[in-house]
Amino acid sequence: MTPGQATAVSREADLVVVGAGGAGLYAALCAAREGAEVVLVSATPLAQTASYWAQGGLAAALAPDDSFELHLADTERAGRGLVRRAAAQTLVREAPEVVGDLQTLGVRFDADRFGQLALGLEGGHSVRRVVHAGGSATGRRVVRQLSALAAAHPLVEVFEGSRVQALWRREGRCAGVACDDGRVIASRSVVLATGGAAALWSRTTNPPGSQGIGLQLAHTAGARLADIELLQFHPTAVIGVPGREGFLVTEAIRGEGATLHDAAGERFVDELAPRDEVSRAIHELLARSGARSVGLDMRGVDPAKVPNVVAALRDAGLDPTRELVPVAPAAHYMMGGVVTDLDSQSTLPELYAVGETACTGLHGANRLASNSLSECFVFARRAVHRALARPAPASVEPTRAELAELRRRPAPESAERSTREALWARAGVVRRAEDLELLLDDPHPLAQLIARAALARCESRGAHLRADHPGPDPAFDHRHGVIDPGGEIAWERWD
Repeated sequence: MTPGQATAVSREADLVVVGAGGAGLYAALCAAREGAEVVLVSATPLAQTASYWAQGGLAAALAPDDSFELHLADTERAGRGLVRRAAAQTLVREAPEVVGDLQTLGVRFDADRFGQLALGLEGGHSVRRVVHAGGSATGRRVVRQLSALAAAHPLVEVFEGSRVQALWRREGRCAGVACDDGRVIASRSVVLATGGAAALWSRTTNPPGSQGIGLQLAHTAGARLADIELLQFHPTAVIGVPGREGFLVTEAIRGEGATLHDAAGERFVDELAPRDEVSRAIHELLARSGARSVGLDMRGVDPAKVPNVVAALRDAGLDPTRELVPVAPAAHYMMGGVVTDLDSQSTLPELYAVGETACTGLHGANRLASNSLSECFVFARRAVHRALARPAPASVEPTRAELAELRRRPAPESAERSTREALWARAGVVRRAEDLELLLDDPHPLAQLIARAALARCESRGAHLRADHPGPDPAFDHRHGVIDPGGEIAWERWD
């Protein structure tokens, strides 16, 4: 906002949702179904968010040989002693319900020849429990359908191409948002669904906008963050193929039998181990050999099961049905984010965070494959129920002092190339104290906080690998690094 722009509330709503990926769209629709007026703010056109590119599916205990207990055990095993059990229990029990709800909204999931949901197997899962739509095009199918419903719903107003510059805080609660076009939107509650921060690293599977915008907005407004040192590296991102650098080859392909090979053609890792194990094995092999990539052999996988992956690689001049695909780890998913409770409420009243923006403790130190889309829908629904159950505050206009504060509030920053390269070099798959200390002087505020958090966790656990602290430290079991608005870190145990 600059002088001369709007100086009063230009729109009122029951709920403002920031971000139009899977979590944001579903939150908006859940609220509208309850009769709430919703403003959905999207920096990009609908159906162009990070969720659109998600190749994984939704993990849910739906098979006869599956159970909530098995899904919970797999989630905790992958999370390396850092999973908040209450969050994981919430996910595994409610994920089947949201799969059914998405079907009622018109999402068509893949089925077998008997008409039953076709369940896939991915790394870290002990049974087949991953629901897909269009094979590896799940994100695209889900986001397209939900986008169409949101755009057509009379209670949902979509502001495309609009960015939230600051959260409006009044009397200790979040009272709305201020946008970069000068609009101030007052609301009962605000839901942040802006995605993660993996695009802060130069080698990434994420679109350029995934730079922790929601984390910056929340932290500047006074909300706490946690676990932001825990950034998952996806083991099979394409490398060395012009036009497809960082393209993610879904875990489901390894679930269908694809294998990983070194330069001599030998397999060197259990391809269906959790992602931290596979990424670490690839990184160590490349460090020893000096090679840039390993080979992913998907020649035995039916191309019809992953049509968009096969088409994308063929467009780039590589035929995965005839030759190995060069892959290496890339920054993929942040387990940390805005601290929330099990109803997605942050430490700032009436500010909610969902999806990758949030940190409930669900993923621990290493996310189990395909738990993320399930998390988007389970916790978005819980956020809406909690927000709309609260009594609506009286309608207010921002005071001159509040408007002046909003103008002074720094807008979320995009990272320069130097920051992205520095994070990849100094806070990549393997980290060292001397490298992280150099990051403390980086100009990007979130990069500084990530470095501070990574330095404070003096151990190796899950996706966080410290060369100078090569093993896990029991003192950090179930301990989450929580960052207050001043940047100080405290270690908390979450029940």
